[in-house]
Parts: sequence; C-alpha cells; structure tokens
Amino acid sequence: MAANLRQVAERAGVSVRTVSNVVSGFALVAPQTRERVQRVLDEMGYQPNAAARHLRGGRSGLVALVIPEIASPYFGELAGHLADEAEQRGWTLLVQQTGGDARRERELLDGVRGQAVDGLVMSPWGLSPADLRRRPDAAPLVLLGEQDADGLLDHVVIDNVAAARELTRHLIETGRTRIAAIGLQPHLSNGTAQRRLDGYRQALAGAGLPHDPALEIPVAHLHRSDGAAAMRDLLAAAIDVDAVFCFSDQLALGALHAATAHGLRVPADLAVAGFDDVEDGRYANPALTTVSPDKPAIARAALDCLTARLSGASPAPARHLIAHHLELRASTA
Repeated sequence: MAANLRQVAERAGVSVRTVSNVVSGFALVAPQTRERVQRVLDEMGYQPNAAARHLRGGRSGLVALVIPEIASPYFGELAGHLADEAEQRGWTLLVQQTGGDARRERELLDGVRGQAVDGLVMSPWGLSPADLRRRPDAAPLVLLGEQDADGLLDHVVIDNVAAARELTRHLIETGRTRIAAIGLQPHLSNGTAQRRLDGYRQALAGAGLPHDPALEIPVAHLHRSDGAAAMRDLLAAAIDVDAVFCFSDQLALGALHAATAHGLRVPADLAVAGFDDVEDGRYANPALTTVSPDKPAIARAALDCLTARLSGASPAPARHLIAHHLELRASTA
C-alpha cells in the first residue's frame, strides 16, 4: 500500500504540515529539511493525490479530447501524444468519439456527460464556425483541424494547402501528369479536404497541367475500404492515371491494395501517396510516401493553449501553425 503523509512525516521526523509543504513545492522550508523529507518521499514511493490537489484549486484535473474516430490511426497516434503531454502536466485525458456527427459534437461541446473537465481539445467535422461560437461561459476549448471559428478560439493546425501542393509537386517531378486526388468530402464542414484539393490544383496549375474533374474523387469516409473502392472505380472506368494523391494514409493504403490486386506495379505503373504519416504506411509494401504533420508538436501546442487559458495569462485566441514535411518513400520513387 502506498505511503501517506503521516507515515512519511513519522519517518522523516517532521510534522505532516512540513511534508505537505515539500510535496506542494512551498518555498519556506529549510533546504536541509526539504532534502531529508524528499529522500523519505522517494524511499517510501509516495504518490500525491492528484485529484485532491486539483479539487483544492477548483479544478478537476481532467481534459477531454473530442475526435471523430478513435479507430483512425492518425487520431489514435495523436491521442497518445496528448495523453503523454497531459500526464506531464498533471492532467488525465478523457477521449470521446463523435463519428463526425454534428449533434454528438454539440453535446460534447456543451459538456462531457458526468465529468467536469478543465478544458477541451476538439477536432470538429460536423459543426460550423457559428456553432462553435455559441458556447458562453464554458471550459477553454482548443480546435484542431481547419474549422477555426473565425479566429475566436485557439486553433492548432498545419498548412494543408501548402502540404498538398508540395506533395503533388513531388509527384509531378517524378514525371507523373495524370494525378488523381482521392478524398473529397463535400458533406463535411471542416474544410480540410477542400484545402488539400486547393493545394493539389495549385501544383497542377504551376506545372501547366489542367485539373480534370474525372480525377477528383469524393469519398464517404477516410477509410481503407473507401480508398480501395475509389481506386477500383478509376480502373474500371479506364481513366488514364499514373499517380494518386490520397487525402489520408488510410485511403492510400486501400488504393495501394486495389492497384496491386489489379496487377499494377507501384510505383512503376502507378505512384501512390498519402497524408498523415501513420505507422501502417511505413510498413506497407512498398512503403508509403506521405505528408508528415508534427503530431507531438500539435499535442504540445494544444495543451500549451489550455494551460495559458487556465492560468489567465493568455492573450487573444491565436492560430498556431504547426510544421509538416514530406516523407518520401518507395511508393513514389
């Protein structure tokens, strides 16, 4: 059983109040006493009660992460980084899934059922900027992705236009001229797919290549099965294509599977590229070229925003742009 304050105090030969002051970081403790108490704390494996500490400060110690899909490799990896960051700051991370449904997003935005949270980190797919603004007197909120509520909330994002433009330009530089874009999602409000489409079109225009609507493929979801179905539809329609830029790595993995099943050689006959740099893509055959957002930096920036808001030290809401880079691998070599 873990040691308590009284047991530590008895072994160190000090009062419970002194031990409490050391644990709390209170300055007015003699250095020699602090050192002795800390040594006993370490020896006895004392673990402070984080929940009680937060409650004394008027906080719950809980932060909610609201994402569309827990099963998504991208969001799963991001949740892991956020959990690590939260732990370092003495918070516990609660993860909630919405499926991109606006009603569910609104419910969670208005309050995580049964829990008092200190703040929320949210990637909304269904809610509009106007929806996000209608949130008076609530816990601090940090947005991920493209839906930025017109600059009225802290927002952590990568430059999706620039990233898509860079990846499409890479495909063009490998000699590809008939590049399909798989991943349009006109039914969602988050705008991410539209920005990636904008970057794709900009790269084509910069190379003097027209964009062909037949090569711009919408999908219902960003799953492997959707990527495979889109690739099979392109092949069945006998549309001339020598590369595909998929708006998620899951789509790209599905497209890669369908292309090789059809007998195409990747990248000799067809280059395949994705977006997100999830672990599965590194172990695909061939390994997947992709846009790699700095996921640890996204997690760190999001919780930095919450920390600043809760401390009252933050200025007006800001847009925090996170770096990305291309991971060039065998699927486009």
